[in-house]
Amino acid sequence: MAKKIQVLLNKSVSKLGSRGDLVEVAPGYARNYLIPQGWGILATSGVLRQVEQRQEKERQRLLAEREAAETRKTSLQTIGRFVLRKQAGEKEAIFGTVTTQDVADAIKQMTNQEIDRRNITLPEISKIGFYEAQVKLHPEVSAVIEIQVAPL
Repeated sequence: MAKKIQVLLNKSVSKLGSRGDLVEVAPGYARNYLIPQGWGILATSGVLRQVEQRQEKERQRLLAEREAAETRKTSLQTIGRFVLRKQAGEKEAIFGTVTTQDVADAIKQMTNQEIDRRNITLPEISKIGFYEAQVKLHPEVSAVIEIQVAPL
């Protein structure tokens, strides 16, 4: 049985790996298919060093993103409360609902931070009062903000 060789994939190959993955394949498969198609290159020591450097850069980038999200979280939580004004009727019921877009606009107005409305989770808001909303800033970082719904 021939031993396997390592190949760095230049393109995603189904059932094998995605672009940038280091995979072990049979020598014939690499020599006759992957390398001639341009889908992979033979993993030499220089290529392996480049892969390690690329992975380190990616790790540093992800760490910087997480730190930026932590900073945004503290800035959102230090503000304290976001006030949304809605038209209200009797028994403190509001007309319409408070949407995630309303919350995103309030955050943008007060902090000048762009928050995607899809990253905001709201409880059911149908009356005037205080509510808590969760804002997902990063896959590992979420902030809980307080929303006050007030009459016009």
